[in-house]
Order: sequence, then structure tokens, then C-alpha cells
Amino acid sequence: MEVRIKKFSEIGIKDIGIVGGKNASLGEMYNQLSVKGVRIPNGYATTSGAFWEFLKENNIQDSLKDLLKQLDKRNYSNLKTIGEQARALILNGKFSSILIEEIAHAYMQLSDNNTKEVAVRSSATAEDLPDASFAGQHDTYLNIKGKAALLEAVKKCFASLYTNRAIKYREDKGFKHDNVALSVGVQLMVRSDKACSGVGFTIEPESGFENVILLSGVWGLGENIVQGAVNPDEFYVFKPSLKQNKYPIIQKKMGDKKLTMIYSQEKEQTTTINLKTSKEKQEQFVLQDNEVVSLAYWAQLIEDHYQKPMDIEWAKDGITNQLFITQARPETVHQTRNKNMLITYKLIEKGTLLTQGNAVGSKIKTGIACFLKTPKNAGQLDQNSIIVTDTITPDWDPLLKRVAGIVTNKGGRTSHAAIVARELGVPAIVGCGNATTTIKDGTTITLSCAQGKTGFVYQGKCKFEKEEIDFSNINMPKTEVKMILADPENAFQLSYYPNNGVGLLRMEFIITHHVKVHPMALVKFNDIKDASVKRKIMNITKGYDNKQDYFVDKLSQGIATITAAFYPKEVIVRLSDFKTNEYANLIGGKNFEPQEENPMLGFRGASRYYSELYKDGFALECKAIKKVRNDMGLKNLKVMVPFCRTLEEGKKVLTSMKENNLTRSENGLEVYTMVEIPSNVILAEAFAEIFDGFSIGSNDLTQLTLGVDRDSELLGKLFDENDAAAKQMIKMAIQSAHKTNTKIGLCGQAPSDFPDFASFLVKEGINSISFNPDALLQGIKNINKAEKILVKKRLVTNL
Repeated sequence: MEVRIKKFSEIGIKDIGIVGGKNASLGEMYNQLSVKGVRIPNGYATTSGAFWEFLKENNIQDSLKDLLKQLDKRNYSNLKTIGEQARALILNGKFSSILIEEIAHAYMQLSDNNTKEVAVRSSATAEDLPDASFAGQHDTYLNIKGKAALLEAVKKCFASLYTNRAIKYREDKGFKHDNVALSVGVQLMVRSDKACSGVGFTIEPESGFENVILLSGVWGLGENIVQGAVNPDEFYVFKPSLKQNKYPIIQKKMGDKKLTMIYSQEKEQTTTINLKTSKEKQEQFVLQDNEVVSLAYWAQLIEDHYQKPMDIEWAKDGITNQLFITQARPETVHQTRNKNMLITYKLIEKGTLLTQGNAVGSKIKTGIACFLKTPKNAGQLDQNSIIVTDTITPDWDPLLKRVAGIVTNKGGRTSHAAIVARELGVPAIVGCGNATTTIKDGTTITLSCAQGKTGFVYQGKCKFEKEEIDFSNINMPKTEVKMILADPENAFQLSYYPNNGVGLLRMEFIITHHVKVHPMALVKFNDIKDASVKRKIMNITKGYDNKQDYFVDKLSQGIATITAAFYPKEVIVRLSDFKTNEYANLIGGKNFEPQEENPMLGFRGASRYYSELYKDGFALECKAIKKVRNDMGLKNLKVMVPFCRTLEEGKKVLTSMKENNLTRSENGLEVYTMVEIPSNVILAEAFAEIFDGFSIGSNDLTQLTLGVDRDSELLGKLFDENDAAAKQMIKMAIQSAHKTNTKIGLCGQAPSDFPDFASFLVKEGINSISFNPDALLQGIKNINKAEKILVKKRLVTNL
């Protein structure tokens, strides 16, 4: 007896061959994870047997085989025609009375004998294998109500096995067409049209970083994310914090969400329409923090159950306000990736910046801009073509494998365009907003995804370098090798480099690029007289009733992202070390900064933190660090005090930190200081009594030892970290640190530029050396060489 219908309660992941990957996964989660709190809408599925029976009863199996034999597999010139004819064969077929009866009976049972709305989803029986996602290849029909509408949707799902994109996809993946059946899932509808919906990945989709869950969301139906029609909200959740029941949201990014897709009832047919989202809703996150945490917790349970990274879809019902998981499939891009192999791209020159958006991948490509409104206008695309368009939907997929890159106005990093581009290895920049107006059709452009999460499109052909690195061949030295970082966007990717943590996290970059506003302008917002400055701050801090919370949120998210990327290795964040002229360049900064003749030797570093001029701003820095360490549970974060001139000043800073609930040694907090002033070296043993560690800032220490302004063009040749006096100061600092058993490192370029300088540091017994990412590998080579020489010398000495 042929089994045509299976309830979700009757199926699991072992049934992929019967109900396809999508339905098997829904049944698996419904049965195994509902008891753990994961909410899955109930449903049932038609089986592969029902599909084969339908083809047999309508005598179309042989016709489909004959039709697909005619497919031009080289250029796919007749793909459109073949697809249309294949779908017509199925749509013209008739369901048997028994299949109609069984589909309708299961529907009434699911609806409690009412005609409830359901989602009707396609699920191919070869779907979601490790190297294939089938994302967007087959059709889904939402808000279907009543027997007649349901039967029509089921048949359309059957026919969608032969969409043009699905035919091409199977050819690319090597699946035989007549081995793949179509199961249809019928699932109780979640009314996300009245609330919100989205997607999620249980790894960071660009880098493959495994400790983060990325959730994206829009108002209304999730199709706007899939189509890339809007830029969604994004939430990054750190798994270790989630497991410790700490606040796990390390980053939040508000999208524009300009459109909201809802249902529209036209006659007896349900369609969808896109409405403009109100300004109020555009400026709200689609999920509250507790909802983000709930979804992330479910995503973690799903990943733990399947023992692999997952790609999920979620929806919130606007009637019941309940969240649901509506789909989960294996993530297919990073599973087979060799994490020891890294291909890096580095831009050597930049043309005029035309536009920027969300970077997909990490490649750089140069090509010819090809404007397309629809895939029908494709023409002669080739490997030098970079598609420039408003948005990309699943029907574009057959084109994407033939091009060098993709640039779109709309879409987030979890849109369909991003998912497919990632799978194909095609660099893309999505959600630019203005790509089709700033890029000229037919011109040469350079697409760079190698500068973090933001991708850039430059005019002309820009020079770049490509390097393949095998980290498995790199031997780490005994001397710890750490990184100097500033930009959170690169942190996940850079965490794969060989390292012992982050020796210097520059807070200034986060304040300049992510906060943008002077902290005192937020503390004393009402005192600002300049109306234009107040307007700028109002625009930037939308959604924050308390403007100081804006600073804390933005700064803590930037610090947390880098700290999480390297967890549990130590990350040392340096408290802000702007000079007064640099602080003045922040929005509102000119109102709160004194003018100095020589800012390099002026009101900077430690002297600011206890001063009446800045102590309220420093309190916000402390609050952000406290949030990262205590609320998020990232105790691998340590704090470093820059430009601390005297012992008394060091004690004042520690007192000020304590007043702001950051107490040295409490909750494991270590506080370091920079060694960059001769006084730090001369009194190093005394400084070691009030601080937990030292980091030599070789640039400042050299300039203050030699009396040379390192920014002076006239004296540039005199500035030399290899100068005997500068090296003597470093040697003295290391010796004092050893006497007091205090950890000491160095942050600077010299150990990577000069092998002899690395040798000098190793010989003196430095504990760690921190490098900028582009100098890290050369630095490791220099240290390894220095350690080998030192070992040889010791062996000779002992003979």
C-alpha cells in the first residue's frame, strides 16, 4: 500500500528519501526539540511515493526524461523553454481521487476541522546534502486557505521541481533529474505578515567563525530578506555567553527595512504586496533583546541536535506574539572548508569610491559593470562581467556562476543573493542603496570584499595582491605572538591567524568609526549651543532616550566583537588615547577640547580620566568595558592605561576606575599600563606594584627618549627605534619586569620590519610581541629565527 501522507509526528531526519530534507528536518525538530522548548508549527507532508504515483498516473515520466535529454548542457540556451514545457506537463496533470482525499483529510485534521491558513512548502528528496543547499530552488506558497487553494498550491510545488534554476542547479551538482522527487510540506501558518520574520546562521556566514549566531529580521514576511528587497536588522549572539546565561548580544545593526510584505486578498486568491514601512518602525529593531536570546537559544539547540552548523528560518506570529522556527537546513559553505588554508586579498591602490555595502566573501575582483534589470536581459555575460542591479532573486541563479561579481542596491548578508554568492564563491556587495546610480554601465570597476564586513566598489582597475597561506605549516615561537587590532569588522576572519590573543585593541577606531560623537557631547548634550551639531547628534542617536547609552552600546559592541573573536585568549583594550586635536574632530568635540600647541605631549592618556574636563566621558568608557566583562561574561578582556606619567597618576586612574565599578583584581580584572615614557622605565619596579603588566609602546618611548616628534617631517630621519638609547630603555624595562615577575610585551612595527630588532627582544626575554595583521606572519618568522639563534648560542656557551 502506497503511503502518500506523513504527519510531522511520524517523520524524522532519516526520512529524507521519503519527504525531502526540508520536511524531514521539520519532523525531526517537531519530535525531538519541541520538548526542549523549540516552537515548530505542526504539519504534514506528501511523500515521494505520492509524487512518483502522480507522474505515473498522468503518463509524464517518459515525457520529462525525453524533454531533459534535449537540454543544452553547455550554454543552457534552451533552459527557459525546457523548464516551461516540464512545468506545463505537471500542471496539466490531475490528482487521483485518493490523493485528493488524503491531502484534504490531513488538512482538516491539522486545522481542527476548520479551514486554517497554511504554508505549503516544496522539499526535494535529494535536498540539503552536505554540498548542496537547494536554497530558493523550489517554490513556497503562504497563507493558503481551503481545500481547492491547497490542492492548487501542492500541484504548483510539484511543478517547481522543474524551475529553470532548479534544473540548472541539479546539473551543476550532478544530481540525476529522474532520481529527485518533490515532497510537499503543509504547515500551520505563522502570521508574520502582522509581525516580523527572518533567517539565521549558527556560524558567522562570511568567515565561518563558529562561536557566533547571526540572526537577521524584517517587518512582515521573510521573502523580503530572501529577495534582498530590504536591508534587515542584524544581531550577533556569542555562544559561550549564551551558554553561561550572560547577556550574549555582542553586536546589533539596524537595517532600513523600507518595505513590509503583507498578504493581500484579491478575489479568492491570496497574493503578497509590499508596503512602505513607517519611519517609526524603520527606526525600531524588529526583535526585543529577550526575543533575540530566545531565537539564538533555539538555534543553538538545533545545531547541537544536528551536530553541524545550521541555516534556519524564523517567524513571529503577530496575533499570538509567539516566535517559531519554520525551517532548518545544514549550512553548506563552510562545512568542508579547510580552516588552516587562507587565501588573502590585499588592495594595493584605490580608485574613486563609487559605492559601498555589505561584503559577501573576502575576494577582490576587477571587471566590467553590466547593468541588468532582470535575468532576461543577461545577454553575453562572461567571467569578466560584474552584475549591477537593484536586487537578485532565485530566478537569477543560473547566471551567477558565469560572472566575476555582483553588486546590488538592496539586500543584507543573509539575503538569497548573499547565500548563493557565498556558495558559488562569487564576491558580492549587497545593500549598497545607490549602486545603479553611481556606477556607469560598461565601465571597469574593482569590487573589494577584503576590507571587513563592508565591501567597496572603486572606479577603474585597482592593483591588488593575492596570497595563499597554509597556517598548518606555521610553527609558533615560545615568545607569545599577539595582534594589534582596531576594526571589529575584520575580527572573526583574523581570529584564524596564528596568534596568542590581542596585545593591543585600539579603542579610538571604534569611537571614530562607530560612535562618531564625542562622549562629553553626549553627557552634556543640552549645553551644546551649535544647532547643527545638536541635529547631527540627534540623528545618530535615534532610538536612544538617554544619549549616554548610545556611547556605551556602540563602544561595548565594538570591543565585545573583537574580544569574542579571540575568546578565551586574552584581549587587552587600551583606554582612549586620542590627542586633544583628534578628540576635537569627533562630532561635538570642539565644544569640549582645549586648544594645545603640542597635543602629542599634552592632555592625553591617563591625565584625562580623572580630570573634571573628561571624567564623565571616562565613566562611559568604564561602563562599556564593564558591560563586556560582567554582563557578557567576556572575562578574557583586560584593560591598559596609556601615557601614565607618574605613579600618583596611575593610582588616580585606578581610583577613578574603581569609582566606576571597574576594580583591579575584582572579577579577575587585570590592569596593564603602557611603557612609553622614560618615567615608566626609570620607576618600572614601582609601577609594577600598582599594575598587573606592561606593554612597551616603542613609538612614544623612542620619541620621548630621543626628544623627536615622530610626526615631524623635518626630524623624520632621527626617529629610529633601533637607536641605541631607545633599545637601552626597552632593555631596562624588560629587566625591571623580570625582577618583579611582571608580564611585559611590546606593540610595534619594528620586530617585523627588522629581524635584528626581533632578535634583540627575544634575547632580552620579552614575554610577547604584538603585530598589525599584515605584519604578523613576517613577525613570526623573525621571532622563530631569533629563538633558533639564541638556542645555538646557549648550546655553544654550555660546551
